[in-house]
Order: sequence, then C-alpha cells, then structure tokens
Amino acid sequence: MELAPNDRGADAGLAALADLLAGPPLPAARGLLGCRLHAGGVTVRITEAEAYAGTAGDPASHAHRGRTPRNAVMFGPAGHAYVYFTYGMHWCMNVVTGAEGEAAAVLLRAGEVVDGLATARERRPAIRRDVDLARGPARLCATLGIDRAAYGGYLLGDGPVRLRPPARPVPPEAVVAGPRVGVTGAHDLPWRFWLDGDPTVSAYRRHVPRVRR
Repeated sequence: MELAPNDRGADAGLAALADLLAGPPLPAARGLLGCRLHAGGVTVRITEAEAYAGTAGDPASHAHRGRTPRNAVMFGPAGHAYVYFTYGMHWCMNVVTGAEGEAAAVLLRAGEVVDGLATARERRPAIRRDVDLARGPARLCATLGIDRAAYGGYLLGDGPVRLRPPARPVPPEAVVAGPRVGVTGAHDLPWRFWLDGDPTVSAYRRHVPRVRR
C-alpha cells in the first residue's frame, strides 16, 4: 500500500529524529528543541534540553561511575526514556542518545504546553501561570504525568509516552547554549540548549556546594 504524503512525511521525520538520537548527545540536545512530547493527555513542545555524556569524562552524568540498576537504560539503545526520582519527590526524564554502550542522554528541562492545557492545569493546580506548567524538568514530568512507569519506554513508537519531530524547523539563530543547571561537576560546560527568549525556559542557577559547619 502506498503511503499518503502526510504519512511519508511523518515517517521521514521520525527516521531523521532516530538518526539524531543515535548520534552524540550535544547535537541531539540541540535538535530536540521544538520536538513534541506526548503523555497523559498533554503535549509539550520542548524549549530546553541538557546533554550528558555518560562515562566519557562527564562527572555530572548518572553513568559516570558505570552501569547500575538505576541507569542501565542509559547504555542504550538510543530513543528510550531514562526516568529517575530525585530529592525524594520529583521525577525527571532523559532521552537516551548515542551508540549502544556509551550511556549518553539528554535531560528534557522545560517545555510549552501546546495541547491538553485543561488537563495540565488540573494536574498542576498550584501553578498560576501557564508558562510555568512545564518550566523545569520535574514540572515537565508532573504536567505530563510521567513517572517510573515510563522508564525504558521507546519514545519513537506508539507507547504512552511519545516523542515527535518539531511541527516546524527551529532556526539556528533561535538557539542559545550555556552551562548546565545545578550540577556539581563540569558545571561550566555549555551543554544546555534553549530557545532564546522563550518564557518557559528554566532559570539558571549554578550549583553551590553546602559548607558543613
């Protein structure tokens, strides 16, 4: 059966996204900007993403010290979700990238709710402004209803959490790069990418170690 033009375009877009994710984490992080993430009846357009290079000299990565039950999915294959629990209360989600065995990933830091706004508001009643619904990695997951159940899911398939290419290309001049947020190691590497001027991008805070008294 011959595919309709829209179907062929969708397949080509997914194939291009799969190729992007199979490569290094930095171009993948930049290329994920503008992509749409669907889950829990809500769609978010990714506006900020942060690259992590796994065991390849990145002390900020969860995989820096090798494979564990927690980070196993980071070792590939690409295109799967690495979801982790942090501070005893929040879920955050990464997209696994790179060749199998390299343990690279991209943290989805922020996004704009573009569909399912009523559901997002019901899920996050304490958030007063719509631009803050998915502003930050924990808020993004909470708005989409993403938790441990999403761990290891293939994001380019038809599962409950789906990643899709941008509705329109993001021009290079719209992307800004800078240091990652709140990491204790390699904190000055410009491995965070965001859409310039977008109000949903999270505020930058450099990690300051606590001094024991």
